[in-house]
Amino acid sequence: MAMVDTGASGTVIAPAVLAQLGLQPVGVTSMSTPSTTAPVQARLFNVDLTFLTNNVAVQGVVAIEAPLGGQHIQCLVGRDILQHGVLVYIGYINQFTLSF
Repeated sequence: MAMVDTGASGTVIAPAVLAQLGLQPVGVTSMSTPSTTAPVQARLFNVDLTFLTNNVAVQGVVAIEAPLGGQHIQCLVGRDILQHGVLVYIGYINQFTLSF
């Protein structure tokens, strides 16, 4: 389960998902979050993301590992992915369309 987050510059994946996939980190970055007062270190992973609703794959994403506690999601889709497509949000019916 993922959430589109236009406020996130990069894509974030929960540690448990990355562990289940058996992926190895490719680096470390410093990141800021709304809940931290100082930047924190986070591991980076190379991933390919597939959107099942339209079977579109975005390859070669460098995702950030970070906990997404208190939410029912495992991934934040950030602007690093969104920059390749068109996002239309219709607020009054709480619906969006993402096309590539």
